[in-house]
Amino acid sequence: MQKLKLGILGSGKGSNFRAIADAIVRDELNAEVRVVISDVETAGILDLARERSNRAVFLAPGKFRTKLEPHVEEQLVALLKESGVELVVLAGYMRMIKAPLLDAFPRRIINIHPSLLPAYPGIAAWKQAVEAKASKSGCTVHYVDAGMDTGEIIAQVEVPVFQADTAETLHERIQAEEHRLYPEVIRRIAAR
Repeated sequence: MQKLKLGILGSGKGSNFRAIADAIVRDELNAEVRVVISDVETAGILDLARERSNRAVFLAPGKFRTKLEPHVEEQLVALLKESGVELVVLAGYMRMIKAPLLDAFPRRIINIHPSLLPAYPGIAAWKQAVEAKASKSGCTVHYVDAGMDTGEIIAQVEVPVFQADTAETLHERIQAEEHRLYPEVIRRIAAR
């Protein structure tokens, strides 16, 4: 069976990319990473990609803080298509996705979010859960649409919020579940 060709977008350390790449190496995931792209030149995800001999590309985002400039998003689409990407995987990518990318990869862009969506969309969801004194949180893999964390939910894993939890301890437990859930969802997509 042919390997699912992945394009990974990330803005940070790259722990979810590492989990996906490790699952591929262990033959638990029938996929290959074709390109890793970041909007942050010094992002750890680019270093991790280079260490694994994956193509690593910094794409300067332009003047906006929460999205790419339209011409940059067109460059992103061209880069993904030129790399033969079939599924775009957001792994800590901190920008909103807009029409050029959504149109180029309909229902082929997924994201992982550190809450049980629709609860706590947006940035630092684990902090939101602790501040709200929630009894549970978790992580969600969803298809990406034009809204903020509003796309169709694919899978979720629940994580309890303990009274003694800080934002950091809860985030650590959520990330451990993310690292299991994300490769599993991609494995299911690859098996279709």
